Amino acid sequence: MSDMLKHECGIALIRLKKPLEFYKEKYGTAFYGVNKMYLMMEKQHNRGQDGAGFASIKLDMQPGERYISRVRSIAQQPIQDIFAQINDRINSVLKDNTEFQDDVAWQKKNAPYLGEVLLGHVRYGTFGKNSVESVHPFLRQNNWMHRNLIVAGNFNMTNVNELFENLVQIGQHPKEKADTITVMEKIGHFLDDAVSKIYKDLKKEGYSKSECSPLIAERLNIAKILKKAAKNWDGGYAMAGLLGHGDSFVLRDPAGIRPAYFYEDEEVVVVASERPVIQTVFNVPFESVHELDPGHAIIIKKSGETKIKRILPALERKACSFERIYFSRGSDAEIYQERKELGRLLMPKVLEAINNDTKNSVFSFIPNTAETSFFGMIDTVEEHLNAQKTKQILAGNGTLSAKQVTDILSERPRIEKIAIKDVKLRTFITEDSSRDDLVAHVYDVTYGVIKPSDNLVIIDDSIVRGTTLKKSIIKMMDRLNPKQIVVVSSAPQIRYPDCYGIDMANLESLIAFRAALELLKDRGEYHLVDEVYQKCLAQVNEEDKNVVNYVKAIYAKFTDEEISDKISELLSEDSVNAKVKIIFQSVENLHQACPKNLGDWYFTGNYPTDGGNRVVNKAFINFYEGNKERAY
Repeated sequence: MSDMLKHECGIALIRLKKPLEFYKEKYGTAFYGVNKMYLMMEKQHNRGQDGAGFASIKLDMQPGERYISRVRSIAQQPIQDIFAQINDRINSVLKDNTEFQDDVAWQKKNAPYLGEVLLGHVRYGTFGKNSVESVHPFLRQNNWMHRNLIVAGNFNMTNVNELFENLVQIGQHPKEKADTITVMEKIGHFLDDAVSKIYKDLKKEGYSKSECSPLIAERLNIAKILKKAAKNWDGGYAMAGLLGHGDSFVLRDPAGIRPAYFYEDEEVVVVASERPVIQTVFNVPFESVHELDPGHAIIIKKSGETKIKRILPALERKACSFERIYFSRGSDAEIYQERKELGRLLMPKVLEAINNDTKNSVFSFIPNTAETSFFGMIDTVEEHLNAQKTKQILAGNGTLSAKQVTDILSERPRIEKIAIKDVKLRTFITEDSSRDDLVAHVYDVTYGVIKPSDNLVIIDDSIVRGTTLKKSIIKMMDRLNPKQIVVVSSAPQIRYPDCYGIDMANLESLIAFRAALELLKDRGEYHLVDEVYQKCLAQVNEEDKNVVNYVKAIYAKFTDEEISDKISELLSEDSVNAKVKIIFQSVENLHQACPKNLGDWYFTGNYPTDGGNRVVNKAFINFYEGNKERAY
């Protein structure tokens, strides 16, 4: 992606179902779970580079013995940093007690992080400062083992204000108005209630206070707690939690917006944000890793019993399509084929743009996530060429010489590595002209492979703001002196902000929105902006279920091609000599390529939850009034 998007947190949960001695005997180390968690987090590094966190629970510890460990980091390499800290802590304990190197019971009691229930998180910060206090997992502490709660998730809630007020109404005093805090406190409130009720029931049954603790663990109904806590949540989420005594869970939102996959055998239960992570780390086949259904939770009791429970009624499935286009690892078998299909489906528009002149066209991609779509695009170019070759040979009616036939058959798509990303630019200079000059050098190009008669076709996975295209890529491509630069986006036009985890919080930064505004100006219809603003304002105090996305009207007057052509114009500065053409995927083709992930609200404005419409209208109000605050 030429425009970096900060998204997608990743979660990883491991529950070891055997005693630690089992893993020591079979795998040579009692730290089997910690090692696997390191691998799972590294394999999801693509989902979060701003921070990382790890927490563990030790089962069946005695009073006075530490059973919860947590470490978080916002270092430049946060995953490596937290596991370096874990390694240092463990080694400092073991090196002074070498006689216990093979004593797993002693290690569990004395070495931190050596537990049976482990939770990992990698974070991209989409809101607020990137401080260590913002890094998951979050911990809610209590002297009652059962009331200790650790939470980490991949989520954004659209109704944080409502959730905050709900907590105030039940007598709590949240320390801040953030969805992470409100979600954890909501779960914690109903957890406290459940523990208190079970304790009272056990006392009535004649059990002593000390006898109650293990029985509370047995009787806690995690599904019931989650049903109460999540009743009013509006957003996309895969929420993971650990309880101090050893129960654990992962809950997925009812529209399936955020992903979650799980695997279980006789040794482990594993949950992660991506399927190939589990496949690779635990060496299991595709068929053994299952998707957690929307609105369901996987619940692992302290006993090791695992159940899948429906928590919330499922909404229409709207799994995030950006997961497939960009964020998830392309090594997933389904995602790989879907990305190839995205490239293949774009080719009719590309061939039209270059007048079917594949002989004078060079095809390339912008690293690295667009590479798979590029393969699909090239497959289609080869199919087109093969059809042309057959047509030419048949037209020769047997009169072509051997050399002519050889020349026809030898034509291949011209594939070159054109764009090369030199460095990850850090805009340490905030003054605009200096920053623009730096941005212009994010990419370099390969010289000597483009002729003045050539079309240069370069595919990107998506175009969000267009900044890097305008300031860097198109200018760099133009240095090669092609006849035409065709930039192809495997995703449709991004027209609306996301409120479920992707860092697209405002409208004015989206190049498609700016293009629509320019078209309104060109046609003397900019008054529509004022009308939409008034309609959005009129809905401010409406309940979410009654709110309508009026921002759709900004785009309704124009075809996709008209907006694409205006984007081409906006991204091509006067200094660019080549003709610039921007081609976007259609929404229909996106759905064809990714049939299981139909979440398309950033392209269509069709938000899967009621809160989404409120967010987009608020984003429009912010744009109109010049407010730089986020819409959620």
